[in-house]
Amino acid sequence: MTILPIPAPVIEILGLYKDYQTPVGPFPVLKEVNLIIHAGEFVAIMGPSGSGKSTFMNILGCLDRPTSGAYVLEGQDVAQMDKDATARLRGQALGFVFQGFNLLPRMSLEDNVALPLVYCGIPKEERRRHARTLLAKVGLEDYAASLPNRISGGQQHRVAIARALVNTPRLILADEPTGNLDSHTSEEIMQLFSALNREGITIVLVTHEPDIALHAERQVRFLDGRIVHDAPTHASTHHFAASGTVC
Repeated sequence: MTILPIPAPVIEILGLYKDYQTPVGPFPVLKEVNLIIHAGEFVAIMGPSGSGKSTFMNILGCLDRPTSGAYVLEGQDVAQMDKDATARLRGQALGFVFQGFNLLPRMSLEDNVALPLVYCGIPKEERRRHARTLLAKVGLEDYAASLPNRISGGQQHRVAIARALVNTPRLILADEPTGNLDSHTSEEIMQLFSALNREGITIVLVTHEPDIALHAERQVRFLDGRIVHDAPTHASTHHFAASGTVC
C-alpha cells in the first residue's frame, strides 16, 4: 500500500490574537485562532459581518499583523519579519483578488495586468507579453487594448484574476470575489478559480454566499473572532443544512 505524502503547509496560524486599540481600551477581533492550510487546498472563509474574517484575511495577506501568536507563511514567521522582507514575501508568494477589482481606469487591460511587474524591473515588452498570455488564460485576449469601462463587471473580474497571477503566486487570496456579480457570471468566475486550483495554486477566499462556498473543498467559519467550524465542504453542507444555519 502506497502512502501519499501530506502536502507541506502553506499557512500555519498558531494561537493568533488581534486587538484594535480604542479610547476605552483594546477591542479583541480575533481570539486564539489556529489554522493550517496545505499546498493545493481550496478553502472558503465564511462568517457573519463582524466575525473577524476580513481582519483574518488582511493578516493572511500580510496587510496587517497579529497582536500575538504566529503566522507562518511558507515556513517563514511573518510576525518576525521587517516591512521590506514582508513586502518581498507578499510579492513572491501571494496574489490578491479584491471585490472592487481596483483596476486603473485610464490604463488598458494589458497594462493593468502588467502593472505589478513594473515594480520588479521587468522590461516593458516582456511584461506586456506576459500580460497578454494571462488575458488569454482568462478568455480576454481580444480585449488587451480596451479600457476597464469598456467591458462588463464579470470581465473586469477576470482581468483582476489575471493581474493576481502575474507574479506566478503560489497562493491566491480572494475577498468576496463574486459579491457584485450575477449568478451566471459568479459561476463562471468560480469555475476559473477551480481551474487554477487544479493547476496547483492554493486558494483562500472570503464569501458570505453558501453556493459560492460549495466550490471550495473546505469551509472555515468564524463567529465572534473564533473559528467555530472547519470541515470538508460535503460535511459542512450536511451539517449546516441539518441545523438550518447559514453564514
